[in-house]
Amino acid sequence: MRNYLETLKRHPLILDGAMGTVIYDKGVFVNACYEELSLTQPKLIAGIHRGYVEAGAQLILTNTFGANRIKLRGFGLADRTEEINRAAVKLAREAAGPDIMVGGDVGPCQEGGGKLAQSREKEVEAAFAGQMAALADAGADMLFLETFSDAYELQVAARAARATGLPVHASITVNERGETATGLAAATLMEQLEADPNVDTVGLNCAVGPAGLLKIAQTLIKRVSKPMLVKPNAGFPQQVGGRMLYMTSPEYFTEKAKEFIRIGVRGVGGCCGTTAEHIRVMARAISCLSEFKMPVVERVTVESVVAAPQVEVVPMDKKSPFGAKLARGERVSSVELLSPRAPDMTDMLAKARLCQEAGVDAINIPDGPRATARVSPLVAAMLIRQAGLEIEPIPHYCCRDRNLLGMQSDVLGAAAAGIRNLLVITGDPPKVSGAAEVRGVFDVDSIGLTQLIQGLNHGLDMAHAPLVPPTAILIGVGANPCVLDLDHEIDRFYRKIEAGAEYAITQPVYDADALLRFLDRVDKGAPRRIPIIAGMFPLVSLKNAEFMRNEVPGVVIPDAVMERMAACGDRESARAAGVEMAHEVMARIADRVAGFEVSAPLGNVRIALRVLEGAPPA
Repeated sequence: MRNYLETLKRHPLILDGAMGTVIYDKGVFVNACYEELSLTQPKLIAGIHRGYVEAGAQLILTNTFGANRIKLRGFGLADRTEEINRAAVKLAREAAGPDIMVGGDVGPCQEGGGKLAQSREKEVEAAFAGQMAALADAGADMLFLETFSDAYELQVAARAARATGLPVHASITVNERGETATGLAAATLMEQLEADPNVDTVGLNCAVGPAGLLKIAQTLIKRVSKPMLVKPNAGFPQQVGGRMLYMTSPEYFTEKAKEFIRIGVRGVGGCCGTTAEHIRVMARAISCLSEFKMPVVERVTVESVVAAPQVEVVPMDKKSPFGAKLARGERVSSVELLSPRAPDMTDMLAKARLCQEAGVDAINIPDGPRATARVSPLVAAMLIRQAGLEIEPIPHYCCRDRNLLGMQSDVLGAAAAGIRNLLVITGDPPKVSGAAEVRGVFDVDSIGLTQLIQGLNHGLDMAHAPLVPPTAILIGVGANPCVLDLDHEIDRFYRKIEAGAEYAITQPVYDADALLRFLDRVDKGAPRRIPIIAGMFPLVSLKNAEFMRNEVPGVVIPDAVMERMAACGDRESARAAGVEMAHEVMARIADRVAGFEVSAPLGNVRIALRVLEGAPPA
């Protein structure tokens, strides 16, 4: 038996996307009754459902948003209400199969977000009751009340829904100010739903894009104990070629979906403008989060880690030159270079040599950024050493692609090859890059892997068996001072420190105040102080800024920075502005950080060196 409420307890739920948007894209004009299409064009509706199921949706909604007697009356179809709703459930159920849940979709009876007059309560409740009874009798697993803005009408709808005995979800629609069309604050309405015994789960949908809805959800989720689901629009529509199109990309939509899950939302789907492609990309990312396993290594604090007998733990200043410099409190510098997609390392080695000649301390090597396949950062680090370069390589190591056994093997291999410094990250969820589909492993996250390496440094492997001699890996971790949910990020950062982190590198910083707020919080509550290195990524064009802002996970670029890049007239002025803004941020934060890590934008290492050359004196 498919159980909606039990499923929400196990993992975040992947909902489907828009029905009306796709119907319109298929050439059906908006003056048609879309709900009637379940009778007149069943293959069209079934195909839309199948598209969402194949994309990875775990709950699909019937084509019945306006299939109540009052709405259907305007099309002369009131007497076919039961027939339309039953047909819609049948089509959805056939597409869903035995495992995917079907929600009976119910929208308001009132037009345009109006208020329900008390004199119409019985008529409206009867309309809801007729529709919902048909949906329940036809086999819907739950009832999904959505796009409501009037508290009174939603209360009436929820009462009718409860009478069916099915689980009831109630979703409201608000503007970017967090207000309904009837002028009610979303917080007030959400608190009413929290207290309503006829409502099992609550949510937000429509009207607002993913970024706007995320801000609202972050505030509201703290006010309710009932599970929350969201279905944002794909941004705001724009007129293109005479048609209104939604421009939010599936990748950007997905990054926001991950943020919803991280703040505690239990299910994400899409409303107006979203398609099967939005759900497909999102489902891959969310499935990684929903299958995320807690670290299998025991969570312990650094102080409670006891070295195995006959093991001498190597201190931070003895692990590597980079670690020694951090231990002395001296400012460090690093340049981030991507390893190549092909096995020719000539260009990367040449860039590393330039950095060494410029006096840079280290080269950071990302591990499959944005889930793309490149030469292994561990191998790239080994080749830098084999080339005779003295600059210290810092390969990133992410948890996405290997199980715990493979991770331990890689760390031991890195130690055997002379690699003494790893930056531990969880990793971006995989997505399609070419023809192949891949899935993330995520046996542990960066906290769990930090614990594992800390154990190896203390002479204990993942099974707590003695390891002699121990590894001597300097453990770096990531930090993101600009996330929406700073409390969550701070908590994770503290846990990384407890797990054994010895230094941190932040995501690229474009807002000095955000970093300073993060550092203030860390200074007050961290279990112990570790050096924090500020990440910098000098922008080179408006297009580059837009890509970073919308497509790169964890990067937050303020509007003021975007406006400054937009004002640049040519490539050179844009590059100069990017370097200048980096210098401005560095000047604000120089006395609070242990150094700077600068990415080479689009592989241009000379721009990264220009940024470091203009850093404030240590």
